[in-house]
Amino acid sequence: MNYRRLGKTGLKISELSYGSWVTFSFQLGVDAAAEIMKLAYDNGVNFFDNAEAYAGGQAELIMGKAIKKLGWSRDTYVVSSKVFFGGEKPTQCGLSHKHIMDACHGALKRLQVDYLDLYFCHRPDPETPIEETVRAMHTLVLQGKICYWGTSEWSALEIEEAYRLSRELGLTPPSMEQPEYNMFARNKIEHEYLQLFEQEQLGTTIWSPLASGLLTGKYIDGTPESTRTSLENYKFIKDQFESADYVERHEKVKVLNQLAEELGLPLVNLALCWCLKNKNVSTVILGASKVEQLKQNLRSPDQMNIVDDSVMDKIDSILKNKI
Repeated sequence: MNYRRLGKTGLKISELSYGSWVTFSFQLGVDAAAEIMKLAYDNGVNFFDNAEAYAGGQAELIMGKAIKKLGWSRDTYVVSSKVFFGGEKPTQCGLSHKHIMDACHGALKRLQVDYLDLYFCHRPDPETPIEETVRAMHTLVLQGKICYWGTSEWSALEIEEAYRLSRELGLTPPSMEQPEYNMFARNKIEHEYLQLFEQEQLGTTIWSPLASGLLTGKYIDGTPESTRTSLENYKFIKDQFESADYVERHEKVKVLNQLAEELGLPLVNLALCWCLKNKNVSTVILGASKVEQLKQNLRSPDQMNIVDDSVMDKIDSILKNKI
């Protein structure tokens, strides 16, 4: 496993990490979660991603129990949470100072840790001043409850405002952003955030590198049973895959799969290597629900030499979406 600095921080995280969205609670219980997390950890993965919103907090409960069961030393792994989608009452959501504090305390309890390594604002909150959010995160850093804070799916302008306020007020600035990034979602990493990478050395922990499974190739001949698209809570993914907008994507996946076969590389590994080729990606969050899937995903760093510049050019010629 290779390790990359998280932006300009001194924290080194594995270039492949593991996340609990969709999988924990809906697909994996404590024992299964512990098994797959152990496989990741034993292969060098040191960052495990979570959020208060995942399965209504159940994902954090499962991860906390799994970590306790595995008995890992706290100084050997990085764990995160995200704040925004907490509950239905007015004080249980958003990025107010109160909810940021309450959500952090809840995450600490569920994950059974004394501090969070990474704490993300899960979405921007138009109803809360960014200054209030930055002050709340700064307070948590000073209290030792979080090490680094960041954003997820914020615009470049919103992140720039957070940096400006941090400088002017002497507060802790954000260190990382968690955007979607894959062959079909390229704008933020490859265009919108470029100035932030250059001026602020913003770190990134990218999610959905396989486009919710589309880039695994398993949907080429239709929608198989026992995938996340069959989960009632995630029917929106199936609806997306079967929409008219996705017809072109499915055709491109077929061509990408042909290229992968020519290279002697599974499509899933080609897609992950493609993400890892971007120097502005700090880590790629995996979401495998089965041990065999994760084993295959973890082979990607050893296959990077296959995906050279000529292969990247061929991929661009297939996708036709480079900005």
